[in-house]
Amino acid sequence: MCGIVGYTGERNTVEVLLEGLSRLEYRGYDSAGIAVVADDAIASRKRGGKLQVLRESLDSAPLPEGSIGIGHTRWATHGGPTDQNAHPHLGDQGRLALIHNGIIENFAALRAELEAAGEVFESETDTEAAAKLLGRAFRETGDLTSAMLQVVGRLEGQFTLLAVHQEQPGVVVGAAHNSPLLVGFGEGEQFLGSDVSAFVKYTASAAALDNDQVATITPEGASVVDFSGAPVEPKRFEVDWDASAADKGGWSSFMAKEVSEGPEAVENTLRGRVVDGSVRLELGALDDAVLRDLDRIVIVGCGTAAYSALVGKYAIETWARIPVEVDLAHEFRYRDPVLTPRTLVISISQSGETMDTKMAVQHARAQGARTLSICNTQGSTIPRESDAVLYTHAGPEVAVASTKAFLAQVIGQLLFGLHLGIVRGTVDAATVEQAVRELRELPEELRRVLAEQTQVKELAHWMSDTRSVLFLGRNVGYPVALEGALKLKEISYIHAEGFAGGELKHGPIALIEPGQVVFVVVPSPRHEPLLHSKIVSNIQEIRARGARVIVVAEAGDAAVLPYADIVLRIPLTLPMLEPVLQVVPLHIFALELATAKGLDVDQPRNLAKSVTVE
Repeated sequence: MCGIVGYTGERNTVEVLLEGLSRLEYRGYDSAGIAVVADDAIASRKRGGKLQVLRESLDSAPLPEGSIGIGHTRWATHGGPTDQNAHPHLGDQGRLALIHNGIIENFAALRAELEAAGEVFESETDTEAAAKLLGRAFRETGDLTSAMLQVVGRLEGQFTLLAVHQEQPGVVVGAAHNSPLLVGFGEGEQFLGSDVSAFVKYTASAAALDNDQVATITPEGASVVDFSGAPVEPKRFEVDWDASAADKGGWSSFMAKEVSEGPEAVENTLRGRVVDGSVRLELGALDDAVLRDLDRIVIVGCGTAAYSALVGKYAIETWARIPVEVDLAHEFRYRDPVLTPRTLVISISQSGETMDTKMAVQHARAQGARTLSICNTQGSTIPRESDAVLYTHAGPEVAVASTKAFLAQVIGQLLFGLHLGIVRGTVDAATVEQAVRELRELPEELRRVLAEQTQVKELAHWMSDTRSVLFLGRNVGYPVALEGALKLKEISYIHAEGFAGGELKHGPIALIEPGQVVFVVVPSPRHEPLLHSKIVSNIQEIRARGARVIVVAEAGDAAVLPYADIVLRIPLTLPMLEPVLQVVPLHIFALELATAKGLDVDQPRNLAKSVTVE
């Protein structure tokens, strides 16, 4: 989950590396470090703590500028977040520096072998074994690329490695195995990074390495070979957003900014796909014939993506009349699922690098299933390994707690559900026309919801000392309840649980005591009168036991008023579209409560944005 950046060119390398790391800190923020090659020597500095600690150290005692270097921001796996365990790690008696994203599973055996050969270790990390091994390989080969090719065959697990050596000034070498690495192409300068945000300030021209490839960059250009040494030509793409999109832009936090960008995320996901009152998707290998032949769909994701998938399940089954399952990606391949060429596995990942989800996609392909990726990040691994991709175009999401990406993921699945229903002939033209009309109105309705959240903000600050919050929902409101609870757990560190309303009497009602705060996501009485009456009964049950009830309900729903302490209103829309509106007050509630507690909402403890280890 670490952030890595490499640079070679004529700029001040330290500044380039720190700029890249500031945009990658969402990937890990418990330690950071850089190494530059200057005056034919490695100069390195690394510190435990957030990137600011490293900045302060460099301000008080600057490194030489150099014109080549590597930088790293860490999410700790092996060894705590200390100065010694921070990256880079050194090899070849300090002449080589290496950084690493991922886990080297056989590091203990490698370390024992290297210690027996006389190498002295200074950290608890798995990474240092790779640095020592690469240093020894360089002494044999005299070439960093050749040394890297020699070493990667000995490593087990998943990794991206970046390395520099003082005897090859101007050269940075990177290797990727089940972990992301991208090349940024500039004029007289080249970049490597775990994400395009590492270098988008300087160039929008990029290429993503495929699995088991090594990239070598110099100021003049970049070359890529596979692990056998055979040359390959990576496919270039242009990043469709600039560096300013990943800045706070005056907002108090990235999360606050990204919540505010929800309407634009929805608009961008709809753009070009809603035409003449219908839905048109370009899905490449998943042509109409393939879609008509499907007999089952499985959607996989983790965390917020998995909750968006639950909404997708309702929509796809309703419109396309095909069975849909939702699996947590990290459980999927281990249950030995039954998959055939008529099964479509849809993967959902904001980053496109979520390791659990990537392994699920690989398993699905190995079993002969069709695969579709719903993803927000260009050039990422999961879309490249899928038969087709539906990009959400939500723009960069830096805050660890995902908000606008959830909205865009739901919209992507709604579009696919309508498209599939049209192709399979299971949804009539009037239903499509109404859904499209409501989809087009969603961005403006989201803006209205965002403009009317004063009550939520006041509520959150009033509840800043609350120790437990429960969330209830039915139908598509159930995943909204799960998402609301997750956000509160992620950034405020208090107990929160989401339940299906019907489960209340099967156990969770035992948690209700006087003063217990319960959010209830209420379905539309216009479209779902039976479900509405049942959840009103749930509200009466918990209110009778002293709960403080906060209801999210559509405009005009008077039936909830006698039983709710607070009612948060959303505009009228179709049931399948309601989650996009219902979730916004819950996101804002979590954001404001965590802010009231004085917590860092962008970088919650123990978490990172892109989970690239399984």
